[in-house]
Amino acid sequence: MILTSFFKAVGQLGDPRFRRVLWLGIGLTIALLVAAYAAFLWFLNWASPEDMVFPIIGQVQWLDDLLGWGSLFLMLIFSVFLMVPVASAITSMFLDDVAQAVEDRHYPHLPPVPHVPFFDALRDTVNFLGVLILANVLALFLYAFFAPAAVFIFWGLNGFLLGREYFTLAAMRRVGRAEAKVLRRRHAGTVWLAGILMAMPLSIPLINLLIPILGAATFTHLFHQLQARHPSG
Repeated sequence: MILTSFFKAVGQLGDPRFRRVLWLGIGLTIALLVAAYAAFLWFLNWASPEDMVFPIIGQVQWLDDLLGWGSLFLMLIFSVFLMVPVASAITSMFLDDVAQAVEDRHYPHLPPVPHVPFFDALRDTVNFLGVLILANVLALFLYAFFAPAAVFIFWGLNGFLLGREYFTLAAMRRVGRAEAKVLRRRHAGTVWLAGILMAMPLSIPLINLLIPILGAATFTHLFHQLQARHPSG
């Protein structure tokens, strides 16, 4: 069931609505990271003096340049780790369009559903981004203590988070948020395994940027397959 849903999602990657969400998510992610760096650099320039006097060295006037280049290097490192979670969270604002594209092609008999309001999508995006980043920061301690199992911890953790987010997104369009949570708990094992399938390519550059779209499409198929097998639930 999971692989069937996944390959159906892969087969629709050429859909114009999929591409639109992909480029929109990447563009907004880059803009956010650039804005965050600009704000950080402004703060450094405001907080640091133009020159300082150190023992032995004497007066130093190139501190601003050092901090500027150092902050750029630091931001590039952080961008490598933050690009995917930020892109995933931002793209989740538009994944309703992906789910609708899937239903239009594969489930045309379904009645239309109201579009998710922008501020509801924004709230969910902020919550998802916060949980995703916090969980992965805390997981760094587990990686340090259980280094041989780090990759499995990464897959398990992010698989759980991605599965939770994308299944809820797909289900709540049809049955509401409360019932979506009930269904997610009922099919927790399936949802987690499907989430792990989404988490495994996260470390592959470029491919990882497709994961939010593939995730939304895969879990839309998965939701409908589960509903077909268990129509009462």
